Amino acid sequence: MGGKRLSGWFDRRGWSDVLIAAPYIWLLLFFLLPFLIVVGMSVATKTSTAPPFSFGGDYPLINLQGYVRAVSDTLYFRSFITSLVSAGIATVFCLLIGYPMALALTRVSKSWRNILLMLVILPFWTSFLLRVYAWMGLMGKSSWFNVGITKIWNALVPAGWAVDFMPMMHSNFAVVLVMVYTYLPFMILPLYASLERLDPTLDEAALDLGSRPWQVFLDVTLPQSIPGIVAGGMLVFIPAAGELVIPTLVGDAASPMIGRVISDQFSSARDWPMASSIAVVLLVLMVVPAMIYGHFQAKAEGSK
Repeated sequence: MGGKRLSGWFDRRGWSDVLIAAPYIWLLLFFLLPFLIVVGMSVATKTSTAPPFSFGGDYPLINLQGYVRAVSDTLYFRSFITSLVSAGIATVFCLLIGYPMALALTRVSKSWRNILLMLVILPFWTSFLLRVYAWMGLMGKSSWFNVGITKIWNALVPAGWAVDFMPMMHSNFAVVLVMVYTYLPFMILPLYASLERLDPTLDEAALDLGSRPWQVFLDVTLPQSIPGIVAGGMLVFIPAAGELVIPTLVGDAASPMIGRVISDQFSSARDWPMASSIAVVLLVLMVVPAMIYGHFQAKAEGSK
C-alpha cells in the first residue's frame, strides 16, 4: 500500500511539485539558513573560546554593540563610504561602456552576434585570480601599459607636472579599473537581453515622423531599456560593494573596502560578532533598495 502511494506521488504532478520545491529548498539551505547563522553571530559576544563567541550565561543573550560600532566607528563608516563610492563609480563606467556594446550586439548580423557574445563571456573561461594578477602586472611602474600611459601624460601636461611613472597600484583607481574590467560582462548581458526584445519598427516609426537618431535613442530606446539597466546595475553594484579579492590585491590598505574589513575581523581580529554585524549592515544597504525598487516596479506594471 505504501509503495503504491509512493509511486502515485511520483507521477507527473508529483515530479512537477518536486521541481518547483527544489529551488526553494536550495534557497532555504544555502541562503536563509546561513543568513540566520550570521544574524545570530552578530548579536553574540566575542570570547576567547572556540568558536570565539557566546550567548547567555556570563554574557548577554543579545549584544548589539557590533551594530552600534558598525554605524558609529569612523573606520567602518569610511569603509562603507569607500565601498559604496567605488562600486557606484565602477557601475557607472560599466554602464557607459557596456550600453553601446550591448546596443551594437543587437544591430549586427546573427553570425557576428554569436562571435561577439562569445568574446564577452570569454574572460569567464579563465581564472579570476589570474586576471587580477595580469592587471597587477599591467599597472606596475615598469610595464608597457604604465610606460605608455606615462608618455601620453607627459606629452599632454606642462613640464612641471611630468612624472617618471603613473602611480596606479594600491589605489582606489586601481580597484575601480579592475572592477570595471571584471564586472563589465554582468552589465552587457542583461542590457543585451533587454535591448534585443525591443521592436525595431518603433525606431523606424520615430525616424519617419522626423525625429533625429539621438532623439529616437532618448525618447524610444533608452526608456524601454531601463529594466536592463537596473538589472545590470544591480549585478555589478552589489558584488562590487562587497568585493574582497580586488581591494586586497590592488587596493590601498589605508583606505580599505568593507569586504576586506569583514575578512580582517573574521581572520585577524577573531571578532566574529563584529564581522557578522558589518555583513548584516552591508546586506541591508544592498537588499533594501533593491526590494523598494522591485515593489514600485511591480506596482507600476500592475497599474498598466
